[in-house]
Amino acid sequence: MIRHSFDPTILREYDIRGVFNKNLSKADAKAVGLSFGTVVKESGGITICVGYDGRFSSLELENNAVEGLLSCGLKISRIGLCSTPMLYYAVHKLQADAGLMVSGSHNPPEHNGFKMVLDRRPFFGGEIKKLGKISSSGNWSTGKGVAEDVNIFDEYVQRLRSDFRGEHSFKVAWDAGNGSAGPAMSAICSKLPGEHILMNAEVDGSFPNHHPDPTVPEYLRQLQMEVCQSECDLGFAFDGDGDRLGVVDGKGRIIWGDQLMVFFAADVLKENPGAKIIADVKASQILFDEIARMGGKPVMWRTGHSVIKSHMAEIGAPLAGEMSGHIFFADKWFGFDDGLYAAVRLLNFLDGKEHSLAEIFDNLPKAVNTPELRFQCNDTRKFDVIKEVYQRVRSLDVKINIVDGLRVQNADGWWLLRASNTQDALVARCEAEDLIGLQRLRDTLVSQLCKSGVEPPSF
Repeated sequence: MIRHSFDPTILREYDIRGVFNKNLSKADAKAVGLSFGTVVKESGGITICVGYDGRFSSLELENNAVEGLLSCGLKISRIGLCSTPMLYYAVHKLQADAGLMVSGSHNPPEHNGFKMVLDRRPFFGGEIKKLGKISSSGNWSTGKGVAEDVNIFDEYVQRLRSDFRGEHSFKVAWDAGNGSAGPAMSAICSKLPGEHILMNAEVDGSFPNHHPDPTVPEYLRQLQMEVCQSECDLGFAFDGDGDRLGVVDGKGRIIWGDQLMVFFAADVLKENPGAKIIADVKASQILFDEIARMGGKPVMWRTGHSVIKSHMAEIGAPLAGEMSGHIFFADKWFGFDDGLYAAVRLLNFLDGKEHSLAEIFDNLPKAVNTPELRFQCNDTRKFDVIKEVYQRVRSLDVKINIVDGLRVQNADGWWLLRASNTQDALVARCEAEDLIGLQRLRDTLVSQLCKSGVEPPSF
């Protein structure tokens, strides 16, 4: 019996991720296909959509994963080069039982990996660990599968276009970061009214212009300059596989995911009054307060696109979002994160408004906060640190949310400490109404970290 052992570090919480030809190989890709194909077969499935992003190793990994899936006897629809959201769309449109995407997301060029869906729901956590057990046992399903190339591109673009129902002619800069959303970005812009400036639209796995991660201000500078120099109304940026959205207003200011969610919540609550709307624990308190003010029911949940998508389905929420730019619509969309779709929805929100995005942004309630801070902490230690801090603060006059680490709220504002699900790291953030309050929150957090023997981050 043939067996295969993965490097355990590549089996992550939300996906499989490693460095090609270091801890992720072609043999790993075939084993992923064999193991995931076995799970699909065991669940009663037979059809699967497969796609790959623009990294140099992606096609080779896709070929090997397909070889494994074929050996399990599956019927495979090969979508080709695409964004992760386009692969998800293909799964829904073709009513496939599963989906497998070869993607390194927003990671460096030499990284790559796999994202999976089963029965149109995220495949993550213990399910990914199960793939490792199946592979090491060699107990794979067998059969004779078939594969065909399926072009879903035009239909996907038209579906995106159909959700812009306005007539306003915006001037917009769009930056694909040379990621796999570039072709669809170019196609949708050709169908929208207005003037559209395309940036880094060509797929290039070396990411020659800047890294494709819209959560890092440095990587948005090119877009900010273009928006200001060309006097655009706004600008959009996408990550390497197109499932996250970054936004810059007409003044060149970054609007973060939790701030965007205020606008999206206003839009969704018009047609879904009283709806539950989810945001992750890193989101500003302003977002939760604004959702409640507009008549919605704010729900604070764990960080991570897979866990948020799952919770959306559980409670029937029409909208969810993360500070990182993952935005999930389930009112008129399918409940998965798609940066291009979120961009179209923002244009829809702005259409017919008397004020520009920059003016609307100016009118948002304001707070002062730190960025998301990640700092090293051993995988075997990070969860213990959270428990130790909780035991010390639970007796204080504070409000504590433990849905994902600790979010501790007092009269000044709140501070967050959580363990990263993808790195040997802790994550922290603080938010207050003023700088004096923010300093007190930071001092409290630093003190707690020091008491647990952890070197605090530089705020």
